[in-house]
Amino acid sequence: MSEIKVPDLGESISEGTIYKWLVKEGDTVGQGDVLAELETDKVNLEISAEEDGVISSLLRQAGENVAVGETIGIIGSGAGTAGAAAPQAADGGQPEAAAVGSNAPAAAAPVVPAAPEGAAAGTAALASPGARKLARERGIDLGEVSARDPIGRIAAADVKDHGAARPEAAAPSAPPAAVKPAPAKPAAAGSAPQEDGKAVERKRMSRRRLTIASRLVEAQQTAAMLTTFNEVDMTAILDLRKRRKDAFKEKHDVGLGFMSFFTKAVIGALKAYPLLNAEIDGEDLLIKKYYDIGIAVSAKEGLVVPVVRDADRLSFPEIERRIGELASKARANTLSLPELQGGTFTITNGGVFGSLMSTPILNTPQVGILGMHKIQLRPIALDEERTVNRPMMYIALSYDHRIVDGSEAVSFLVKVKELLEDPEALLLEG
Repeated sequence: MSEIKVPDLGESISEGTIYKWLVKEGDTVGQGDVLAELETDKVNLEISAEEDGVISSLLRQAGENVAVGETIGIIGSGAGTAGAAAPQAADGGQPEAAAVGSNAPAAAAPVVPAAPEGAAAGTAALASPGARKLARERGIDLGEVSARDPIGRIAAADVKDHGAARPEAAAPSAPPAAVKPAPAKPAAAGSAPQEDGKAVERKRMSRRRLTIASRLVEAQQTAAMLTTFNEVDMTAILDLRKRRKDAFKEKHDVGLGFMSFFTKAVIGALKAYPLLNAEIDGEDLLIKKYYDIGIAVSAKEGLVVPVVRDADRLSFPEIERRIGELASKARANTLSLPELQGGTFTITNGGVFGSLMSTPILNTPQVGILGMHKIQLRPIALDEERTVNRPMMYIALSYDHRIVDGSEAVSFLVKVKELLEDPEALLLEG
């Protein structure tokens, strides 16, 4: 018998949300089988079985927040049977009464009768460590607790339910308190009529979307954020890619995209203006002497920013390969926490969606983010008499004015522009 526990989720992450269960009560599982998917602020993680057995109880439901180290289910021994599973929701999801503190009646799950008097010691031996600890704290006799586990093991949730049912708080002569009705569930998606008769869809925000929302609001509230703009003539980069892309692909087995040029140009500008590669720590500045560049990627669950470590030490093909790997992982939701942590500066490319101009929001605690945009032909005056059409891109730098002055921000963006408009030197330098 073993407990299904929430694993360590990494630095600064203390809880997650059960995204979905992949098993139900009564299922037979083997060691290493994936039992559930856990959603955290940054990535989704899988919880696997530590030993062979049968899912005897699921203590928490999909959608519930759980803490690191918390027991969310029990794996017992024996053969799986259909009768061991609690009634399932209509959509095949989790047991309706599996959640701790659920308002559903306890009879929705199989209950093992309480042990008779004198058998408390034997029952206690079948209680989990967490259940015994909770029973001691609440002064509850484990012999009086009913277990939902088909094999009779008492879990912490059983103790909690038993404690909640005890009328200790009421005076002996007081009449039974009225049962408070369970809150109404939100109306089904697409069929929630409003007062004016129009329907709306109610959809719960994912943990990642909530975290993104919180961090974006935090960035706007804590940083003195400004944005400066410039434009880049992409003629030279497009010409270079056209001439060298086949040879580059054949030699390095990776395509020559735009991101390696922008990454190299940003690093060159950061070396010239190091305060854009810093962060504020109380009353101190932490000026980074390394260049871990975050690359914003749009994934199904929301925007993520995997980090290209020590990008200044990587060649063009190495940068292209690493960005490709991270983007593929982001879209497959397989990024690890270390791949998302840290970063000294971020690049985001709204141009892939057709954005002509935008003001990117800082990825705090970083103090700078570069926004790329759509390449578009525009008439450019070469002199007083000649005008030509050139492939132009607007670029935007959002920065924290608390430590970066406007002149420095503008100079940084001009440096990026100059490096991009001379890509052969940039390529040779990289």
